Amino acid sequence: MKVVIAPQGFKGSLDATTVSQAIEQGVKRALPQAVTVLKPMADGGEGTVRALISASGGEIVTTRVTGPLGDKVAAEWGIFPDRSSAVIEMAAASGITLVPSASLNPMLAATYGTGELIWAALERGCRKIIVGLGGSATNDGGAGMAQAIGVRLLDKDGRDLSPGGAVLIRLHHIDISGIDARIAGSEIIAATDVTNPLCGEQGSSAVYGPQKGATPETVKLLDAALEHYADVIKRDLGIDVKNVPGAGAAGGLGAGLLAFTGARIVSGVEMVIEASGLVDELRDADLVFTGEGRLDGQSAYGKVPVGVARRAKKLGVPVIAITGSIGKGYESIYGLGVDSVQVIAPGPLSLDESMANAEPLIVDSAERAMRLFLAGRLSPH
Repeated sequence: MKVVIAPQGFKGSLDATTVSQAIEQGVKRALPQAVTVLKPMADGGEGTVRALISASGGEIVTTRVTGPLGDKVAAEWGIFPDRSSAVIEMAAASGITLVPSASLNPMLAATYGTGELIWAALERGCRKIIVGLGGSATNDGGAGMAQAIGVRLLDKDGRDLSPGGAVLIRLHHIDISGIDARIAGSEIIAATDVTNPLCGEQGSSAVYGPQKGATPETVKLLDAALEHYADVIKRDLGIDVKNVPGAGAAGGLGAGLLAFTGARIVSGVEMVIEASGLVDELRDADLVFTGEGRLDGQSAYGKVPVGVARRAKKLGVPVIAITGSIGKGYESIYGLGVDSVQVIAPGPLSLDESMANAEPLIVDSAERAMRLFLAGRLSPH
């Protein structure tokens, strides 16, 4: 029996490779002779660099950049074997995991470090740069990224804006005369798992601001700031980013990349699926395991489990999703190719307990799921 294992990482706990290995261990407990193929996945957020570089045989490099609140951080990114293409994750430079939960502040957090990673890739001769959007601590519309590559965002007195999303309400003029000239000759691809616009009820601030520390009051302030930012971009650059699907990804970084680098937005999970050769492995598979840390209503929109399940379902391969927890609306994924959901907790556990013991819990969960699958195959009915 061939089992393909293609989960993403469990955010804040285990990376995709470790999750894949844990599922494999559970499968082998239930069926030692199973042939397992591991295809760690990502959707543009954490794990995208390692997934793409592992699939291509490229090189992982590390650059020290400015973190979301101004501290220096060591950010991993990747160079493909052709040496002219790169992949970076905004999460590595501007991500929510880089900030202690008590210090989260989307009013001040900035994407400057993500811009520094783009610059580092340009310095290494890369002219095709994939930017993974996801896992951000920021809500600055990519303003920090833009400043790092030479854009000036000025207030009415001609002074450069300070970092963060809140100050965008004071944006008066955009000066792109100093933007890195290499940007114009480069292809920038923004890989994301969401389709949210920049502003409004489904925009970056309203949907994702609260998990970054925004209160209802600051959500309103941030949304107004991003709307003003979009208006100035349209006026000064002639580019309308406000309602583009995916512009609200990563605190609005999608909009910033569209406006200042001419990026195109693509599905992160579809890109990783293609690069990894997953579909070829699915053709003769008997079962697929996928998963992520939490499954809920948002999982239907560009997340790894559904992306994998859709491909598997086209080939008639059953899919089991392993997850740390389920939330409201998770049932929607059953209509999108997932056949069964297995939660790793065997009983009442706190989030901290589940995260601390995620690896053995995943092993046990995968074993239970595999044994149930095998029992179903043995049934005479």
